[in-house]
Amino acid sequence: MRGMRNLHLIALAVLLVPALAVAQPAKPAKTKLTWYGHAAFRVDTPSGKVILIDPWLTNPANPGGKDELAKLTAADLILVTHGHADHVGDAVAIGKKTKAKLVSTFDLGRAMVNELGFPKDQIGFDTQGNFGGDLTLLDGEVTIRFVPAVHGSTVGKDEHSVKAAGNPGGFVVVVKGGPVLYHTGDTDVFGDMALIGQDFKVTHMLACIGGHFTMGPAAAAHAVKLVKPRNVVPMHFGTFPVLAGTVDQFRAALRKKGAGATKVMALEIGKTVEL
Repeated sequence: MRGMRNLHLIALAVLLVPALAVAQPAKPAKTKLTWYGHAAFRVDTPSGKVILIDPWLTNPANPGGKDELAKLTAADLILVTHGHADHVGDAVAIGKKTKAKLVSTFDLGRAMVNELGFPKDQIGFDTQGNFGGDLTLLDGEVTIRFVPAVHGSTVGKDEHSVKAAGNPGGFVVVVKGGPVLYHTGDTDVFGDMALIGQDFKVTHMLACIGGHFTMGPAAAAHAVKLVKPRNVVPMHFGTFPVLAGTVDQFRAALRKKGAGATKVMALEIGKTVEL
């Protein structure tokens, strides 16, 4: 009888194991980040929404850029920090193809519609703002803060038709229950970056380090010290010879500034990481 009882218990265990395996809750989805080179990023939210920031996918540092652009069939938001062509990038083509809404300052949005042909029905009060303003988008999954930058902002179809396009800026992107990303845009370091670090617990700072037109490694390290992010992702370097700042120089500058507690995430172009 004892042998039969043991056999019954074994059979019951065999039946229960698959049921218990099925009952295990699925791991929550994570936010994903992809760098396309230069200042171009893709953020995939846990619900599967797609956010593109300064989407110059076809920049010279990204050999697969044309293929990436061709296979991109869905996007929900396109964030553009300022009007220069290396940041507007492929935004118009992507907007027309995906119907994604444009997130920018009002001045830049109007300039992109009037001068570059971005679809005018894909901008409005829901996605246009200005520095200090917040937008809650994607059914509340994402909040975006407009923050300033020290740079310029113009748009034009060619060098003979350049027009003003508002003030340059950056974005703080807060994913509900997930990371807090600060994309600096093109900028020098400025003291009020410390306020961004006070207002937000930035988990990932996307910081330009190339120099010449923006912060170089030393100034970027100073910016990190002001913001105090958990991680920093170097960007806007190496695309052209004049953007000569390197990740190694940036790491050394962080140590010199006493900001070595921030982890440097040196992303590979085209490779997606979970945050």
